[in-house]
Formats: sequence, C-alpha cells, structure tokens
Amino acid sequence: MRRTQTHGVWDHSLAPVIRVAPGDTIVVELENASGGQLALDSSASALGTLDFGRINPVTGPIFVEGARPGDALVVEILALDVDSWGWTANIPGFGLLADRFTEPALRISRIESGTIALFTGMQLPSVPMIGTIGVAPAQAGAFSVVPPTRNGGNMDIRHVGAGATLYLPVAVDGALLSLGDGHAAQGDGEVCGTAIETSAVATLRIMLERDRHLPAPMLLTDARTQRAGRALATTGIGPDLFQAARDATSAMIAEIVRRTSLTEVDAYLLASVAGDLKISEIVDVPNWVVSLHLDAGLLA
Repeated sequence: MRRTQTHGVWDHSLAPVIRVAPGDTIVVELENASGGQLALDSSASALGTLDFGRINPVTGPIFVEGARPGDALVVEILALDVDSWGWTANIPGFGLLADRFTEPALRISRIESGTIALFTGMQLPSVPMIGTIGVAPAQAGAFSVVPPTRNGGNMDIRHVGAGATLYLPVAVDGALLSLGDGHAAQGDGEVCGTAIETSAVATLRIMLERDRHLPAPMLLTDARTQRAGRALATTGIGPDLFQAARDATSAMIAEIVRRTSLTEVDAYLLASVAGDLKISEIVDVPNWVVSLHLDAGLLA
C-alpha cells in the first residue's frame, strides 16, 4: 500500500483501499507525521504554516475478511524500515510544557545503519516504531486521529515495532485497520509532542482471534525495543500525576543543560526522543511519583 493512500480521520464509512484475509502478509508505506509538509531542508518557519488537517495521516483503511465486532485483530509487525532522516519539533501550543516553550523549534536528525545522528550531536540507536495504529470506531462520524481511543490510534507506545504483536478490539465488520506516524526513536511519554518523525515501511501479518472482547489494545513486546544500561532519573512527586510528569520533565531539562552545552529547548526535545517517562509509584496516598529516565551515556 502506498503512502498516498491515506486519510486524516477515524470514520467507519471510509471505503477500504485493500481487502486482506487472516494470515495474509502486507507491506504498508507510512507518511511522516507532517503529511509531507516538512522536508529535509525545512526551517522552523515552516511550523507556522502547517495545515493541521494534514497532520498525522494514516494509510488505509484495510478491510480484514471475517473480522467482526468482539473479535481481536492481531497485528504482527514483521519488519519496520525508516527513512534516512527525521524531524523533531517544538510546536507552539503542543507538548507537556507548552506553556513554557512557546517558540517554534525544528531539528533534523540523520538515520543510517541503525544509528541516529541526533540534532544535539549525540548518537542514539534507531528503534523504529509505529506511532499511530488502530481500527475504525463503532460510532458514526469523523473523529480526529490525534487522541488515542480504546480502538487504538495515536497511542505512541514506543514498543510497537518489529517483533511486537498488537491486539486491537474490533468494533465494525472488517475492522478497517489504518496506520501511520513512523518514528525512528521515541522516549516513553514523548514529552515535547514529537519524536524522530520519519516516513517508514511496515511489513505486517494480519490475524484474528474470535470473541476476545478486549476492553482496550494489548501488546506483546519484543526484547529489541527495550532499553538497557545506566540511566539518570529525575522525579516529580505530588497528588497530581500530570503536574508530577511536568515536574520530572522540567528537572530533567535542567539537569541536561547543567551537564551539556544544550539549550533548554534542545534539552526538551532530547527528553522527548530519548527519555522514558514512567509512573514509579501510585499507591502511597496522597502523593504519587513520576520519574523520567535518560541514558546516562548521553550526558557523559
């Protein structure tokens, strides 16, 4: 399937572009999240003219023969190949610290032989993932692709990569699977709102499990998507998880700036593509702990 066969909303009335049977293997091209609006030579000024109606396009829909409401669509990601470059941006009004970082910033990274030459001058392993993948909702109408739902969508789970198996609750006949938003790397939380955004080619095997009645997507991860090594972790502690996440992120930005020559906005973008935001404690009333983990080797 070509990356030109895309749509920008979840809508079960959209005509499928291909029909497959359970057990089939398909190759799907994914456009980068800008919908082709950002190129290798783009500058931050391009962010001010983005058409948000073209943001986060997904390729599809894919009709799966025999899929019916109550089933689980099983998507095995056999391979995921990314482009030779990707972009990361601070888009005004978007991101965990949108009130703090109000100016547009756009950074380009190069991708080659499994390694990303980051905009910071650092190197990061390329761990390709699919940011947006889901099936059509049961409700009639057109719904934004930006927020995730129980049918999947823009979940940005960094483990949805090669070797992983994703289970999606089918809501309509044929499931109507769509996917897009390729990333060469992303940290858990994607704190600035963008990762290493890139075009990609996904090879998928499509299966069905009857009458699973999943309440929400489920994922079997692959060991290749796990991080290893020593990490620096900052924390946010308090009764509000959202504020704790902001506090942990702000603390990490300050620590990156202290240990490197990066500006605050580049530290923010680095935390989004390489840092993992985790809920560390949510049982000791009244305060919860959120931690942000970053490979200590990046700060050496």
